[in-house]
Amino acid sequence: MVRITWLKPEDRIEHEFRQLREEGADPSELEAQWRASEGEDLDRRRARALELLDVAVPLRRNDDDLDVLAFVRGAAASASAGFDRDELAQKLEAGWIGRSAGCLLGKPVEKIPREGIREILQSIDEWPLRRYFTAHGVPDEVTSRYPWNRASLPTSMRENIECMPEDDDLNYSMLNLHVLETHGADFTTDDVATVWLQMMPVLTVFTAERVTYENLLHYLLPPETALHRNPYREWIGAQIRADVWGWVSPGDPARAAELAWRDARLSHSANGIYGEMFVAAMVAKAFTTDDVAAVVAAGLQMVPEDSRLAEAVRFARDLPDRTSDWEEALDLLHARYGHYHWVHTINNAALVTAALLFGEGDFERTICHAVMGGWDTDCNGATVGSIIGVMHGPGAIPERWSAPLRNRVRTSLKGFDDSRLDELAQRTLAQVPERYLS
Repeated sequence: MVRITWLKPEDRIEHEFRQLREEGADPSELEAQWRASEGEDLDRRRARALELLDVAVPLRRNDDDLDVLAFVRGAAASASAGFDRDELAQKLEAGWIGRSAGCLLGKPVEKIPREGIREILQSIDEWPLRRYFTAHGVPDEVTSRYPWNRASLPTSMRENIECMPEDDDLNYSMLNLHVLETHGADFTTDDVATVWLQMMPVLTVFTAERVTYENLLHYLLPPETALHRNPYREWIGAQIRADVWGWVSPGDPARAAELAWRDARLSHSANGIYGEMFVAAMVAKAFTTDDVAAVVAAGLQMVPEDSRLAEAVRFARDLPDRTSDWEEALDLLHARYGHYHWVHTINNAALVTAALLFGEGDFERTICHAVMGGWDTDCNGATVGSIIGVMHGPGAIPERWSAPLRNRVRTSLKGFDDSRLDELAQRTLAQVPERYLS
């Protein structure tokens, strides 16, 4: 049987009801109509679900994006930091390494809840997290309750790591580098769509991106690709695509956020877009400061202050004033944002913020905090690893995290498999405008 997840109409309509409630709308009348169809055959029910997805459009509260370009350009002036080329190359390489290591750390426990991660580690006396995961010694009764991520188990454990294995978090970084190499810094959202169709196998994308892929094949164009029957429009998929835009805009959060917007609007709306802008701006700012609070502030400046994402980031930003204990901070985060899906933008952006602040600029502590926090472990580990990598350079990434990567990354993207991380960094450097170089 062919198994294609995330596209079934009966699944999408359930997620749409949840999304509408998060936006402050009331879908109860539509839900009643959907429940009334439960006795119908599958084909009729799926047709009904698609009909209700269309009927739900007027209920949406957050799909009319503000004038993002005017907002970004008014939020901060462009910067010209004047980086030494060799220094910038080292920071970019650290960004690629940090992103890879953080992602790899989180891969085996993706989808395992926070309490399960802790139980796994405690069962082998490795709590708190401080190394890549191992399956050795973990009791069967623990893994029966909290099974490892099946796709990652063969490639992402201490005992079998040979490189950075294929992962969508790195796929998008390479894909966006290709967008710049092919279309330049003036690329359009349509250019991004074309590259997706040319380079990415459809089953290597998920949630909002998979719906977008389907919409593109039905001749829809951006931004309708992000809005049509897409209940995942505020989930994390855009946020994990942010890093390259920050890497090629060192010291210039506004430019990074603008590039991120052009990418994100292909598949996301509102807070889904803001998440990518938030991370891109933080990555850009990290080139010029070792103050993680300043990095978070730069990202927050690129998020509309009345958005749900901004509220969540502010809540996470203020956690160090309430407690110095990471576990207590996580309790507070999960109590406030645990109602979101585990791959939603808002809860994961809040966790990223908290991990950065409680990590205090230390690479190992930051990526481990992000992964111990649960939710989207590999995405969050990758994001904070990239930020701390460019902040401090390769010397701040301990060898036990970088050496297992063997400077190599696998991918499903045409022309990128078995790439070297240092070569990707050099290719990224080639896309940095001369005005940022001394």
